[in-house]
Amino acid sequence: QVQLVEPGGGMVKAGDSLRLSCASSARPYTTYRMGWFRQAPGKAREFVAAIDWRFANTYYSPSAHGRVTISRDNAKNMVYLQIDSLKPEDTAVYYCAQDDVLRDIASTAFTAWGPGTQVTVSS
Repeated sequence: QVQLVEPGGGMVKAGDSLRLSCASSARPYTTYRMGWFRQAPGKAREFVAAIDWRFANTYYSPSAHGRVTISRDNAKNMVYLQIDSLKPEDTAVYYCAQDDVLRDIASTAFTAWGPGTQVTVSS
């Protein structure tokens, strides 16, 4: 079973930048996509970004596009989420996800999830 670990959250100030990381235990060549989701207090979990593991194609939610960058390091089995110009409304638990099924890059279906990391943005 794939395990995902997401260190890197914490408390930041509005306007700061933050890079989240996620380490995957998946065996090589079993991952098709990695993604990030977030869940703000009292809200449903929402998709943020995804990256194709082989070709590094990326896909962003309309609300995240422009301030968020997803990237991956295949050699380290890591995926990253850079968030710039953080706003208080970015406060949420951020989840890393892995998909071992070949799907459209925009699909919100993933097969493994990390436990999440809290990001709190103060004004």
